[in-house]
Amino acid sequence: MNLFSNIVNENKDFNNIINYLKNDKEPLLLSNVLESQKSHIIYSIFKNFNNCSLIICENEIKAKNFYDDLKFFFKDKVFYYPSKDVIFYSADVKSRDIIKYRFDVIKNILSGDKIVIILSIEALFDRLVKKEIFEKFILNFKVGDLLNIEELSKKLVFMGYEKTASVEGIGQFSIRGGIIDIFSPIFENAFRVELWGDEIDSIRLLDSFSGRSIENINDITIYPMRELVYEENDIQTAIKNILTEFENSKKTFKKNNKLEELENLTNHIQETIEKLKNQKTFSGIDKFLQFFYSENATLLDYLDENTILYFDEPNHIREKANIVKNEFLDSLQGRILKGDILPSQSQMIFEYDEVLHFTNNFKRVLLVTIPQTLKDFEIVKSIDFNVKSSSIEKNSLEALYNELKYYKSLNYTITFLASGTTRCERLEKEFNENDINTIFLNDEKLNSDYTIHKGIVYIVRGSLNKGFEYPNNKFIVFTDKELFGEEKKRKKVTKKKKGTKIQSFTDLKIGDYVVHDNYGVAIFRGIEKMVTDGVSKDYLKLGYEDDGILYVSVNQLDMVQKYVSGGSSTPKINKLGGKQWSKAKAKAKKAIEILAKDLVELYAKRQQATGFVYSKDNIWQTEFEDSFPYEETDDQLNAIHDVKEDMESTKVMDRLICGDVGFGKTEIAIRAAFKAVQDKKQVVFLVPTTILAQQHYQTFSKRMQNYPINVEMLSRFRTAKQQKEAIVGLEKGNVDIIIGTHRILSKDITFNDLGLIIIDEEQRFGVAHKEKLKSLKDNVDVLTLSATPIPRTLHMSMTGIRDMSVLEEPPRERMPVQTYVLEYDIESIKNAINRELARDGQVYYLHNRVNNIEEEASKLQSLIPHANVSFAHGQMSERELERVMLGFMKNEINVLVCTTIIETGLDISNVNTIIINDADHMGLSQLHQLRGRVGRSNKTSFAYLMYKKDKVLQEISEKRLQTIKEFTEFGSGFKIAMRDLEIRGAGNLLGAQQHGHMDIIGYEMYCKLLDHAIKELKGDEVKNEFETLIDLSLNAFISPTYIENETQKLEMYQKISTIKTEADFYDVQDELEDRFGTIPKVVQNLLNIALMKSYANNIGVNKISQCGNSISIRFNENNKVNIERFKNLLSSSNNLTFNGILTYKIKDNKEDFVNKLKDIFLFLG
Repeated sequence: MNLFSNIVNENKDFNNIINYLKNDKEPLLLSNVLESQKSHIIYSIFKNFNNCSLIICENEIKAKNFYDDLKFFFKDKVFYYPSKDVIFYSADVKSRDIIKYRFDVIKNILSGDKIVIILSIEALFDRLVKKEIFEKFILNFKVGDLLNIEELSKKLVFMGYEKTASVEGIGQFSIRGGIIDIFSPIFENAFRVELWGDEIDSIRLLDSFSGRSIENINDITIYPMRELVYEENDIQTAIKNILTEFENSKKTFKKNNKLEELENLTNHIQETIEKLKNQKTFSGIDKFLQFFYSENATLLDYLDENTILYFDEPNHIREKANIVKNEFLDSLQGRILKGDILPSQSQMIFEYDEVLHFTNNFKRVLLVTIPQTLKDFEIVKSIDFNVKSSSIEKNSLEALYNELKYYKSLNYTITFLASGTTRCERLEKEFNENDINTIFLNDEKLNSDYTIHKGIVYIVRGSLNKGFEYPNNKFIVFTDKELFGEEKKRKKVTKKKKGTKIQSFTDLKIGDYVVHDNYGVAIFRGIEKMVTDGVSKDYLKLGYEDDGILYVSVNQLDMVQKYVSGGSSTPKINKLGGKQWSKAKAKAKKAIEILAKDLVELYAKRQQATGFVYSKDNIWQTEFEDSFPYEETDDQLNAIHDVKEDMESTKVMDRLICGDVGFGKTEIAIRAAFKAVQDKKQVVFLVPTTILAQQHYQTFSKRMQNYPINVEMLSRFRTAKQQKEAIVGLEKGNVDIIIGTHRILSKDITFNDLGLIIIDEEQRFGVAHKEKLKSLKDNVDVLTLSATPIPRTLHMSMTGIRDMSVLEEPPRERMPVQTYVLEYDIESIKNAINRELARDGQVYYLHNRVNNIEEEASKLQSLIPHANVSFAHGQMSERELERVMLGFMKNEINVLVCTTIIETGLDISNVNTIIINDADHMGLSQLHQLRGRVGRSNKTSFAYLMYKKDKVLQEISEKRLQTIKEFTEFGSGFKIAMRDLEIRGAGNLLGAQQHGHMDIIGYEMYCKLLDHAIKELKGDEVKNEFETLIDLSLNAFISPTYIENETQKLEMYQKISTIKTEADFYDVQDELEDRFGTIPKVVQNLLNIALMKSYANNIGVNKISQCGNSISIRFNENNKVNIERFKNLLSSSNNLTFNGILTYKIKDNKEDFVNKLKDIFLFLG
């Protein structure tokens, strides 16, 4: 970056800094420095020394802003090191993202990489184990190394890993024979180590959704899963130290006659020691670090001694450090007195003075904006920078041109930072057209020895929060963030390989409801192995009404699906041999056929209508889309492409965009609206509630503020005068976009030239409103948004009769939601709310009981008097609810006690903490949507899932919490949550009557029938489905020695049952080998039978049975056998005869007759 490096050589302040740092270790004070200019100082010093840099800020918001600026100079060499949450150390479960970020930094430090680390002061307070101890627990493996599985398993537990049947999330490992799967925190993917004997034969990266290998690698590094690592003998040391302190505390409690507290502490210590002895590890063990090791370290001890430390505003850091320490001690004091923890645990973090002492060994640079006396440092050398802010008038290009011409006349080197290549190229063109000599420095020019001249404006792609000027050196930087007031786009990231479609069998447990195609709804009773005449096979045991039992061969597993429906009620179990199932199926089939007919007719009618053809994208559209501050997901880009294609064609658009809350539907609508307005068309955005209207109005207005577009709103929040103006504007064509509730559908509203209608959550409008909409819709493009995701299977069925774009991919959150699962505790609630209020944020407090919600709100108000607490629930009048919600949106209320009314709805970026009471009583899909209410800004957001400890229901509660834990760590629970939501989406899309049928016959069966009906109506070929029965005297099953875990066994049985082609066969075979090792003969038989069965089914074979050495093959009447080939086969084969039934004679026991039959069926097809 010559542009920024040249200035360093010319500026005497910089030369003084570098000379001083080369020769001295005493702190250097730099004053009069500016926000974004600080990152330029750090970059310049880094270029001269090429050492690591550590920047200490007072809080995480300052650190994040600093991080954004440093990204411009350092690209991927800058890392944010988050602080650990010491106040909520007692949570049962915590998100693991923080560990991932922290270990990313430690990994780079230990690898000797020259990086820039930024953190808030509290991140340095954490006690860590000494560097040399930690390094012993970093494991390195390469192909060819010897490995002892037992030793490794033990070591991984001490490193904080959890042993599971299959690896789904960070911090898990599984062992199946000679195959070890491990998900280390420093990698995007898990990996699989396969042994040959005790030698590593291969190491492969895994797709964590499907558990399949992606690519082979030669070596791997495994990092611990937590910062406290130890050996077996360290556990004994810890137990001894805990007991010693416990004895001392015991005396104190006895002396003060605190017997209840003593009992509490005794129970707590006994439980801890029990866990240490038996489990060797447990959640929250980090809080006992000083009992394991007498000497602890900070992050500073891991750094290279040549690292340069930067203190950003040292006096502010000292103030913040004192607040953190006091907060920490306050939160622990009550716990020590109650006997929840031992007194020395209040020393879990270092004091600021201790940290300062540790920094004495490093070169230190102190950055202050205003010259001041520093309390903690003796200053030997200080440098006052001559630097000024470069201010430009917001949204005024004219004022910018004048500024640029002024600095050009002074012969300055001028840099203008702009986000997005398109914007850079457009600005270069515009500046040159306005007689401002401008060059766009692309990355190649920027990083080469490109000669920089004075008096020229250099446009560079990138962003800083603010610009700055060095007057002595005639160098100035402007940034488009100040001109347009927007955030910069995030760095593009390479996406992980997408997981496979969720299989409905992955979570089938004994006791679950299933649906058999022919016999209806039953209860799954498990897998049973049966041996007949020395032949072993596995069967699914299904329980029906009146103790009816059906055994289903694993060859027929495709006849059985897990029962899933949108309703919460339990389904009615059918009776074997009864007629209720066939009646229900016939009834549903009839209703589905009517629905399919309506859909197909409607689609055909729409295809014939001709709509307005919009122009192709122009420069303004491209620039508008470039200014979107986030990175679009692939699904979003596809949906945007679909919408534009519809708008630019002659057909009338009627597209549905489905996607979960926060998946980016609004941005698609905004871009469509922008496109429509450019062709002088008006846009209506119809929303179900006044609050949502207000929110969308703010979003649209903000996104379009730099363009001549008039956005208006019609709702109860507007005065009569404002509403009248908007209505007149619509008629005259002065209003381009109108956002509102059903008020927009009133008779008094006429449009000048309506081009696009956008409907948010159509299912929430009544019949009358929908009729009015239909009359508006004639030949007008319509875009409908739905927050409930639509299942892929349904989406596929609808292809060709409903234009749909599905957003399945969640946006990469800027900061993941830190989720804690903890026991209900008033102290924790107080701490959580205070923490959020301290950073001027807001809190959702979820209390799902209307009868005492007011009481709960006043309890919180007295607990935190300085907070403004209010409550909201669905039984309030609409006006009252609006009043509260609007107050919350305007930040007049900062703690909202509410029911699940917030589950679908508001997007308030200032709410970054959600506390959910009785979380163990909520469904996973509900938790998923509730948690999605926070985490919508660049602040770290928190979700606290609380439960009340129930001594009697201990086991049930633990199971519930285990499920929540899986959900928290994005394991299988996340998939279940997504499926629940998808089914709800299916119900919304199809309407209430259809939903009823879906509840009776189950979702999978419903989709099957719908797909069949649509194909029939469209004239596509519909395969007449029938089951080919197989009865062979061949051992074909998955043995427990090959796959021990019942769930995984079921999953693989289900995959084998779906084999239809040779490609499927090899795919499943590869997966079995990959995940479970070499395939035994009995499992290979299963695969061979599945492929043979598919080929037999294709030509109309309905039964294959074996009796001794003879195999009988029976055909349907309407089979598809090629007669000529059949005759040839009979005449050329000795072991085939036909007498109404085709008979195959087996020569001897060794013959591979299954593959022979497969070849015969393939030949006859």
